[in-house]
Amino acid sequence: MKKTALVIMAAGIGSRFGGGIKQLAKLGPSGEIIMDYSVHDALEAGFDKIIFIIRKDIEKDFREIIGNRIEKIADCEYAFQEIDKLPEGFSVPAGRTKPWGTAHALIQVRDLIDCPFAVINADDFYGKEGFKLLHDYMVNEMDDSKPYFDMSMAGYIVGNTLSDHGTVSRGVCRMGENGYLSAIHETYDIARQADGSIVGKDIDGKPVSVDGDAIVSMNMFGLPEKFLDTLIENFPAWLSEHGKETKSEYLLPAEIDKLMQAGKAKVKVLKDHDRWFGVTYQEDRPVVEKALRDLVAAGVYPDRLYQ
Repeated sequence: MKKTALVIMAAGIGSRFGGGIKQLAKLGPSGEIIMDYSVHDALEAGFDKIIFIIRKDIEKDFREIIGNRIEKIADCEYAFQEIDKLPEGFSVPAGRTKPWGTAHALIQVRDLIDCPFAVINADDFYGKEGFKLLHDYMVNEMDDSKPYFDMSMAGYIVGNTLSDHGTVSRGVCRMGENGYLSAIHETYDIARQADGSIVGKDIDGKPVSVDGDAIVSMNMFGLPEKFLDTLIENFPAWLSEHGKETKSEYLLPAEIDKLMQAGKAKVKVLKDHDRWFGVTYQEDRPVVEKALRDLVAAGVYPDRLYQ
């Protein structure tokens, strides 16, 4: 059977590791953090390897809090995203402290990847279905012989990804034929209104209506190994255009969208019916804790993920 890897992007965790950082909040009934559930669900779905993208300055703490535990149950490796990891001829502009984004993070795993892989955020709870959908697509359907990158994406219903305590940003998907993605539109300040409608803002700050059944991207993609080479090849051109800015980001959804528009990638949208959870706001925490307790009570997860 074709092997698969899961890449978890965790380099955005702050240096005050464990001091209120939301990615490491103990939310499960036995002190589990969100990444514990992602790893559990990925291994259950059939993934063979877990790769964490972190920063060197948090490596010791990261291993103590989660890495050492995962290494006991899975093939586990680390890649490191640093702000000064740039191609020859480029340097960090004065005043920049922001990381270079999710596509830059993925570049760092190139030497560790020799198979199709899924990528997720460290601080999102995705549920079981997305991992199973992506794993099975990569193993049974992904075709490397096609003249374009054969990709997949777990698509969530926007109403299942909102917070009751503030606005969120989402990549709202425009669907093409046969379940394939035709475009991703970054939409900001999305919230459910008092009348039940969902409204956000486009890149220019203009209000836009979002259909309640719209599919959104939560940065959960199934990708072919060779796609990483294209991210590496395209990064210098991106830096030439945006590298002097202090807050620009080389973003994975944007790069996938560019390839789609150029006919160099097709993304199969695998509709995921699970509810997404995340601690976007401090007020979200008790909601997530209750949701996890309910899933345990329903038998979806054991009381303790790892014995």
